[in-house]
Amino acid sequence: MLKRLTMPILLIFLLSVKAHGSSTDPHAWIRINQLGYRPGTPKVAVWCGLTEEVVKEFQVVDAKSRRAVFTGKAGKAFGRYGPFAQTYRLEFSAFKRPGKYKIKAAGITSPEFEIGENVYANAADFCLRYMRQQRTGYNPFLKDSCHTQDGYVLYGKSGGIKDSTYFDVVGGWHDASDYLQYSTTSANATYHLLAAYRDFPKVFGDHKLANGLEGRNNRADVLDEAKWGLDWLLKMHPDKDIMFNQIADDRDHVGMRMPKMDDQYGRGYQRPVYFIDGEVQQRGKFRNNTKGTSSTAAKFSSAFGLGAAVFASETAYSKILSEKSATAYQYALKKPGATQTVSVKSPYIYAEDNWVDDMELAAAGARKLDESINYARQEPVTPWLGTDTASHYQWYPFINLGHYELAKQLTGKARDTIVAYYRKGIATVATKAESNAFNRGVPFIWCSNNLTVSFAIQCFWYRQLTEDWSFGALEQANFDWIFGCNPWGTSMVYGLPSWGDTPVDPHSAFTHLKNYPIDGGLVDGPVYTKIFKSLIGIQLNEADEYAAFQSDLAVYHDDYGDYSTNEPTMDGTASLIYLLAAKQGETEMTSPAPKKKD
Repeated sequence: MLKRLTMPILLIFLLSVKAHGSSTDPHAWIRINQLGYRPGTPKVAVWCGLTEEVVKEFQVVDAKSRRAVFTGKAGKAFGRYGPFAQTYRLEFSAFKRPGKYKIKAAGITSPEFEIGENVYANAADFCLRYMRQQRTGYNPFLKDSCHTQDGYVLYGKSGGIKDSTYFDVVGGWHDASDYLQYSTTSANATYHLLAAYRDFPKVFGDHKLANGLEGRNNRADVLDEAKWGLDWLLKMHPDKDIMFNQIADDRDHVGMRMPKMDDQYGRGYQRPVYFIDGEVQQRGKFRNNTKGTSSTAAKFSSAFGLGAAVFASETAYSKILSEKSATAYQYALKKPGATQTVSVKSPYIYAEDNWVDDMELAAAGARKLDESINYARQEPVTPWLGTDTASHYQWYPFINLGHYELAKQLTGKARDTIVAYYRKGIATVATKAESNAFNRGVPFIWCSNNLTVSFAIQCFWYRQLTEDWSFGALEQANFDWIFGCNPWGTSMVYGLPSWGDTPVDPHSAFTHLKNYPIDGGLVDGPVYTKIFKSLIGIQLNEADEYAAFQSDLAVYHDDYGDYSTNEPTMDGTASLIYLLAAKQGETEMTSPAPKKKD
C-alpha cells in the first residue's frame, strides 16, 4: 500500500528550492531529460503520481507562445514504481520541431526543455572539468600540487622489490572525490577518453594547456586528459616485471580535507603503493580475493595500445606506449585471474571477479583476433546484465568493451556471433525494463549511474554495429535517466545542465570545505534502500529535499553525508564523457523503422 505522505515530508517538498516541476500541487510530476532531445531521437517523458489517476492524453506546449503544438495519447498505465502509485510513458518522438517546450498532462506541467540538434554541444568538454579537478601531482583547479611524495612499495617481494622501497608514482587522478588512486579505474577511464576522441574528434575543443591551465596547445583537451592518465600508468608499470595496483588505501577516509598532503600512513607524506602479485593481500583484518594479474594488467595493455594508435604522430611517445602495451599483456598472462583492491579498516573494496573481458579487449587491440575470440566465448554477456545485485565493482568494467573492438575487425559469422553477445545482454535488461514507465532494467547497486551510462554505451555500440534501432528507446531512456527522467527529477551530473536540478551537496571535500564547484562530476546514483540502510557511517546532514521520492525500492540523497549515492567518481565521469561525445557526435540521428526483435 502506498504510504501516506506526512506533513513534514510535504513541507520539505514545498519549501525545497529545487525545481521538481512547475505544479504547486505535489501529487504528480512529469520527468524529462533536462539536457534536451535531438529531433531524430526517441523522446519520452514520464508522468508519475501519488494516486492512481487516469491520464488519457498529453500536450507538448511551446514555452514562449504557450500553445499546444503536439497532442499524444498517454497509452498504457504502468502502475506502481518506487514512491508512485501510477506512471505513464508520454512519447512524443514524432514531434521533431526545434524549440523550447513544456509537457502538460492531467493538470501537471513539466519543466522546460529544448529540442535541437545542438542540445548536447560542449557537454563532454564540460565533464572534463571534473577530470582536471581530480588530478594529483599538479592540480590546475587548485593551482597547487598535492601527493608529491608517492610512494613506498608494499607486497613487492615477488617483483624483487623490498617493501618500503620508494618509487615515483606521482600523477593520475584521485578516484572518487577521496584521494585513493586505482590502476583499474584509471586505465578504464583513460581508455574511454582515448576512444571518445578516436570516435568523435570533432566534438572536443582546445581551451586548455597540457597542465590544465587556460590556453591552447593545438591538442584537444580530452587528449591532454588522456595523456595525463597514460603518463601515470607508465609510472605504475615502470618495468616489464613491475606493476602497481593502487596508491593509498582506506586509511584515506579519516575525514574531509583538501588533498595537498596526507600524513596518516606512517611515512611522513608518502603513501603506500601496492604491487600486483596475483595473490591475496591483507592489510589490517580484511583480505581481498585476488586470484591473478590479468584484469588490471590487461586494462593497462588496452590503454597503452589505444594510446599508441591515437598518439601515432608523436612517434617516440607512441613507441613507448606500444612497448608497454606488449609487456602489460605478458604481465596479464603471469597468473590468469582477477586483481582486487586492498582495504585496511573497512570491508569495502573493488571486488572485481571477471578478467576474460579485459583480456578480450587487450587481444583485440593487439590484433590477436583468435585469442580475443576465445576470451569472448568465455564471457559472452557481462554478468550483471539482467541481475538484481552484485558486489561492489564485481563485474568491471560495467560494459564489455572488447566485443565492440573485436566485432569491428571481424566479418561474416564470426562478427555476427560477437554482436549477438551484445544483443543477448541488452535483451535481458530490456525484459526487466518493459515492466516500468522509466524503462529501468539496471539494478540499484552501488554506482548504479556508472552501470546506466555503460549500458547506454552498449546499446549505442550495438546500434552502430547493426543499424538496428530495436533498442533505441531503451538506450535513450538510460541516457534520459542520468539527466532527470528518474523518480527524483534530478540530473546526476554536477552543474549539467546549468539551468536544471543537479547535485549541489555531493560527498566531496572540494564542495563541503571550500564550496568549490565540481563541475561535470557524475555521482554514484540511487541504491536499493536495503543497501543504503546496511552501509557503515552514513548520516544525512540536511533535510532531505527528495524525501517525497524515496521509497522501499531505492533512495538518492543530495547530501555530502551519503557517500553511497552522491559521491562523484572519476571513472564514471570518463565513461559519461564518451557517451556525451557519442550523443553529440552522431551525424545522423533520425531512426529508421525499427527492425523487429527476435
